[in-house]
Amino acid sequence: MTDSNLIQSPIRRRSVLAGLSAAGVASVVTGFPNIVRAQEKKLRVGVYGGYFKDTFDTAIFPDFKAATGITIESVAEPTGEVWLVQLEQAARAGKSPVDVSMMAGVPVIRGANSGLWAPLDPKRLPNLKNVKPHLVNRNKAGEVVAVGATGWYITLVSNTDVYKEAPTSWKDIWDPKYKDSLGLLANVGNSYLLEVAAKCYFGGIKHLDTDDGIREAAAKVGELKPNVRLWYRDEAQFEQALKSGEIPMGQYFHDVTRLAVKDGFPVRSTMPIEGGIYDYGSWAVTKAAAPALDLAHIYIDYMSQASTQATLARKLGAAPVIDRSLTDLTDEEFDSVSSDIDPVTPHYEMQALKTDFINQVWSEMQQG
Repeated sequence: MTDSNLIQSPIRRRSVLAGLSAAGVASVVTGFPNIVRAQEKKLRVGVYGGYFKDTFDTAIFPDFKAATGITIESVAEPTGEVWLVQLEQAARAGKSPVDVSMMAGVPVIRGANSGLWAPLDPKRLPNLKNVKPHLVNRNKAGEVVAVGATGWYITLVSNTDVYKEAPTSWKDIWDPKYKDSLGLLANVGNSYLLEVAAKCYFGGIKHLDTDDGIREAAAKVGELKPNVRLWYRDEAQFEQALKSGEIPMGQYFHDVTRLAVKDGFPVRSTMPIEGGIYDYGSWAVTKAAAPALDLAHIYIDYMSQASTQATLARKLGAAPVIDRSLTDLTDEEFDSVSSDIDPVTPHYEMQALKTDFINQVWSEMQQG
């Protein structure tokens, strides 16, 4: 996600020790019995910049230090492929700019395929059992290399002054009555419209496992063009247009839109009957940062706690990566950031392994 100065966006960016000597000798942490308190230990953690980093710095990291004795040095990182390239370049020199990174879905897969990530030991992550299984990433050898950190939803958004009735389905964006009214994300890699088309019209995202299936989904997305006023890359541009009613409908971030509602703007976020688009970031450690693995396990395990996930929901506006039943979130708190509806899931493998092909098909669709 890109930064916007319109509102304080929560998405704007946008472990047990193997031995006591590794992290210092100290008492067992009360309420966190599998972790031994570290003494004078520091961990460099890369998180998305802006409000995202500020929230971790003020609402998460101080409590982590109080619980574990480990000081966090947070580093603002760019989203997406840029950070992956920087990590790969540093790794070739045997270095790492951070000890733990937050990574998007496609970079996690690419890093796993290239051997960038250090394997994580599930036995040293007792809270790993909390994390939804599909948010735990493994390499080809079956080793855990990344663990879900935080999630967010892209939903159907609309201006309530222009449309008194809310849309209910992703299929509504194909309705001719919305001609020249939509703002949709411009890039195939973050709009996930291929996945939306696949789930709505072709039985699910497995339709995207073949080249022909991808082309069919792209052709269906192409049918949206008469309804699209703006294919946007600048989130702030669309957000302004949505609030004013200039572009009264489209896809946008659920939590950001909910904040705009609280600020009094005539907008709504609708979780479609097919589910919102659920995207997430994961914690991963490069092999070059292996000396920090003991502390990294403590950190990732702490972030996988139900209480930490609830705090992230309340303070960051993040959708939990664990089942809601494990948290103490109220219905209102949960609904403001997440949903129980089975989501549209990004096909990260397609995006990672067929990047050139899907970019070509997407470009042909938009220009055709």
